[in-house]
Amino acid sequence: MFKPCQPVFFVIVFFLSSHTFTHAQLNLSNWQFGVNAGMFIYQGDLTPSRMGSYKTWRPAFGLNISRVLSPSFLARVNFAFGSLKGNDAAYNDPAWRKERSFNFSSSVKEISALLVWNIFGNNGNVYDRRFSPYLFGGVGLNFLKVKRDYSNFNAAFFGDAADIQTGLTADQAKTPPRTLLVIPAGVGLEYYLNPHLSLLAETNFRYTTTDYLDGFSKAADPLKNDYYHSHTIGLIYKFGKKDQLGCPVMKN
Repeated sequence: MFKPCQPVFFVIVFFLSSHTFTHAQLNLSNWQFGVNAGMFIYQGDLTPSRMGSYKTWRPAFGLNISRVLSPSFLARVNFAFGSLKGNDAAYNDPAWRKERSFNFSSSVKEISALLVWNIFGNNGNVYDRRFSPYLFGGVGLNFLKVKRDYSNFNAAFFGDAADIQTGLTADQAKTPPRTLLVIPAGVGLEYYLNPHLSLLAETNFRYTTTDYLDGFSKAADPLKNDYYHSHTIGLIYKFGKKDQLGCPVMKN
């Protein structure tokens, strides 16, 4: 008597299960809040390394607020705080760096708007793929307070090198930027700890249009701009209500 009804029964069960899954997902808010910490790395005239001055790294801290737009994209407002530092004398090779001995420091207060692309389309915090790589880019403003120092510059070592002397005079007459437009771009990896909490690790490179981030240009390398980047780890909390029915999230 009941055999003809069995397919209908399973269809009803499947429908109810699907409905429960959708309900649980909808209870998760599209808003997320994050904190992070790591290091700021200066890249400019006062380091011989293309990868930046890891010898003079400085702590970095951040807060962010995100809005999920789709399974693949979210919009993020990012706040970063810390400092930057560069120092010729931190390097033994080439030897002239210790003699030039230019150095600088600056506070960093940055706000940026980012578009984040989750490569796996996994913004829904799906359990069967806990790792999710992502890329991001956007635009931001950095509020600086650059302090340059050339007090240990050994003019006698450079002798008749008129370019560096003339360049230093020109740099002294130039006021370093107090507000700087930056173009942030980077890569990250998200690891889902539970439906509401994720661990993030990311690298964020900032492109700039100035060669005075470190306060020096003409006396150093006026053909290349200065940049900086950061490496951070952090936590993301995803707001939302617990399913009132207490039902577990269904997985395929």
